[in-house]
Amino acid sequence: MVSCKKFDPEKQADLDETLITNYISSNSLAATGTGSGLYYTIDSLGTGVYPTLASSVTVVYKGSLLDGKVFDESSAAGATFPLSSVITGWQEGIPKYKAGGRGKLLIPSGLGYGNQSVGTIPVNSVLLFDIHLISVQ
Repeated sequence: MVSCKKFDPEKQADLDETLITNYISSNSLAATGTGSGLYYTIDSLGTGVYPTLASSVTVVYKGSLLDGKVFDESSAAGATFPLSSVITGWQEGIPKYKAGGRGKLLIPSGLGYGNQSVGTIPVNSVLLFDIHLISVQ
């Protein structure tokens, strides 16, 4: 008999929280949690305006898994896109910075790609993004 394990989003959220808080502790990061599972650090807040979901943003970024494996990276000029068109973790995290701001986003799987694999990102992956918000349009 084959048993099917059902995906439990609550258990996954708890696991992600543990992975993220362990990463923060191991790397001595001064991170802030938002209550949704997202954590962020601010290296530089920036001096421009804060983006909203209606904004388009230009961001220089590097996305990796917690083990350091890079799965995506922009050019030095950054990538421009409507904030409403990206993963929930970015929609919630990018507005924590003003234009010119820099920091890290630690995104639980539920605010990323969830229980789907995307490209080289495995299912239920916590995502780490180093970001520099170049501009807000």
